[in-house]
Amino acid sequence: MGYDYALVHLTYTLPPALLLTALYLPLFTRLDLYKLVFLITIAVTSTIPWDSYLIRTRIWSYPPNAVLGPTIWQIPVEEVFFFVIQTFNTTLLYLLLSKPVLHSAYLVKEGKGSKEAQKWKYVKVAGQLLFGLTVKKGVDFIRAEGEKTYLGLILVWAAPFLFMLWSLAYQFLVRLPLTSTLLPIVLPTLYLWIVDTLALKRGTWVIEQGTKTGWEVWPALEIEEAVFFLLTNTLIVFGLVAFDNAVAVLNTFPAHFPRVPALPSPAMLVRALLLPAGTYDDDRILGLQQSVERLRAKSRSFYLASSTFQGRLRIDLITLYSFCRVADDLIDNAPTPAEAQAWLRKLKTFLDLSYSGDIKNDRGDLIRGTDKNRGQATLFAVQNFPEDAILTLLLLPTSRLSQEPLYELLKGFEMDLLFTPQNPGGPIKTEADLDLYGARVAGTVALLCIQLVLFHHPLPSTSTSTSSDTDKTKSPQSQRLMAAGHAMGIALQYTNIARDLSIDAAAQRCYLPPPWLKKTKLTPASFLKQLNSTSTSRPASTAEPDDFFTKQVETLRMRLVDRAFEFYEGSRAAIEDLPREARAPMRVAVESYMQIGRELRRGSGGAGGKGRATVPVWKRAVVGWRALLGPAGR
Repeated sequence: MGYDYALVHLTYTLPPALLLTALYLPLFTRLDLYKLVFLITIAVTSTIPWDSYLIRTRIWSYPPNAVLGPTIWQIPVEEVFFFVIQTFNTTLLYLLLSKPVLHSAYLVKEGKGSKEAQKWKYVKVAGQLLFGLTVKKGVDFIRAEGEKTYLGLILVWAAPFLFMLWSLAYQFLVRLPLTSTLLPIVLPTLYLWIVDTLALKRGTWVIEQGTKTGWEVWPALEIEEAVFFLLTNTLIVFGLVAFDNAVAVLNTFPAHFPRVPALPSPAMLVRALLLPAGTYDDDRILGLQQSVERLRAKSRSFYLASSTFQGRLRIDLITLYSFCRVADDLIDNAPTPAEAQAWLRKLKTFLDLSYSGDIKNDRGDLIRGTDKNRGQATLFAVQNFPEDAILTLLLLPTSRLSQEPLYELLKGFEMDLLFTPQNPGGPIKTEADLDLYGARVAGTVALLCIQLVLFHHPLPSTSTSTSSDTDKTKSPQSQRLMAAGHAMGIALQYTNIARDLSIDAAAQRCYLPPPWLKKTKLTPASFLKQLNSTSTSRPASTAEPDDFFTKQVETLRMRLVDRAFEFYEGSRAAIEDLPREARAPMRVAVESYMQIGRELRRGSGGAGGKGRATVPVWKRAVVGWRALLGPAGR
C-alpha cells in the first residue's frame, strides 16, 4: 500500500479541476452537467476493459507501494479516477473556450450534386481513411508481437472511436474555431505529458519492457504514453464536438425537430447527427451567420451576454437584435431623408405582411405571410430589401413576439429622422420626450426580449399544456416582468446617449432636453457647435474656455447617467423573478451594459467631452462573471 498515485491526483489533477470549476461554475447549465456525465460515463466504460487487459497481460503495471490497494477489474481505483478527472478537466476547458460560440452558425448544407457537397465528401473520406489506416497500422503492430504491441493496442482502441466521431461530426471538427477544437486538445495533452514524465520517473506506474518501442518524446516520456494522452484528449474533444453538433441541429431546425427537451435523449442526439446535411435549411444557417457577425461588430456587450443564454432562446434573441440593427442601419445610413422615410414604410409593410399577410391559394390552403417560399412577407422582403438584410428579416421570430412593440420601435426610428441641421434638438423638447424616445428605441427591444424568455421558459402559472403562446405573456406576473424590462431598456438607452454625446454631435443630433441645456446657458445648436469644436485641436490660449465647456458636458453627461440609474434601480429587482434559466444571463446582459455608466461616473470611460466610454474586454468578462454569481448591491 502506498500513496504515490493518490499524490499525483492531489498535486497535479485536482488543482486544475478546482480552478476550472471555479471559473466555469457560474456558467454551468443542466445541459453542461448532462454532457459531462454523458462523456465521463462513456470514457470510463470504454476504457476499463482495455486498461484491465493491459494490466493482465503485463504491458503496464503499478508497484504495490505506489497505490492504495482497492481495484476494479484489477485496475487501481486511482487509475479509474484518472479516467474521470481527465475527462472532467478537458471537458470543462472545452466548455469554457467554446462558450461564446453559436454552434448553429457552423452547420453547412451539403446540397446534392453541389461543389460544396463534393468538397465535404472528400473531407469526410480523408478523415475516415486516416483513422481507418491508423486502425490497420495498430493491428499490424499487435500481430508483430514485439516492441510496438503497446502502441498498437492504443491505436486499435482509440482509432475506431475517432473514425465514428469524425464520420458523424466532421463538419464541426473542421469549421469550429481552433479555440474549440485544437486548443482543448493541446493544452491538457502537454500538461499530462509533464505529469506522466514525473510519474514515470518516480515509478508510480511502469511500462514493461518487451512491448514498448523505447522511443521517447523527451527524456522519460515514452512515445506510447505521449500518443495515449494525445488520443484520449482528442477522443474527449471529438465527443464533445459531436454532442454540440447534435444539439446545434436540434436547435437550428424546428422544421425537423419541432420540440426539443432541455436534456435531449441519446436517441434524439443520434437522430440529429444522422440527419442528412442535404436537408439543412441553408437560408436559416446563413441568416444566423450574418446575425452573429452583425452582433459581434455592433454590440460587444450584447455579444458577451448572448453567450450565456441557451438553445433556441439564444437564437431568437440574436435574430431579434439583428433585425433591430438592420432596421436602424437602413434608416440611419440612407443618403436622404426621403429615402429613410421610404425604408420606414417598407419596414412597416413587412411587419404588416408578417402579422396579417396570411392568404389562401386556389385550393384553399392557408399560406402564412412568413412562409419561406410563398409568404407575402417573404416575397416583399426579397423584392424590396438589400440582399444582406433579407434573411435577417425572415428570421425575425414574429410568431413569438407581439407586433405592437415592433411598430413602436419604428416610431422611435422615425423620431430620429426629425433631427436635422436646422433642428438639432429634433423631437426632444422635454425630459418626458427623451423618456419616450428611450422607451421606443430600447424599451421595446427589452420588452420583446422578455417575451422571448417567457415563451421559451414559461412561468409556472402559464406553463400548462393547454396554454397558448399568447397566454404566456398575459398573466399579471408576466406583464409586470415585461414592464420592468421596458424600464430597463430605457436605462440602457440613457446610458447609450451618455456614452455617445460626441458621436451624436458629429451627426448633428442633440438628445439633451432644452431645459437641461438652458441651465448651462446653452441651446441644442450651441451645444453641438462647441462640442464638435472640442474634437479638434485648439490653440493653448483657448484652453480655459474648452475646460469650462468640458465640465459642462460632463455635468450633462452625469445627469443622463443618473437618469439611467434611476430606471435601472427601479427595475433590476424584477430580474430575480424571471425564470431560472434566464435570470443569470439577463443579469449579464444588463450589468455588462450598465458598466459603461459606472465607467462614465468614475471618469475612466472617456476623455472628457471628446471620448466615448469603453469597457476593456477583461473588465466586461469580470462584470459578466460576477453577474452570473448572483445579484449584488451596487
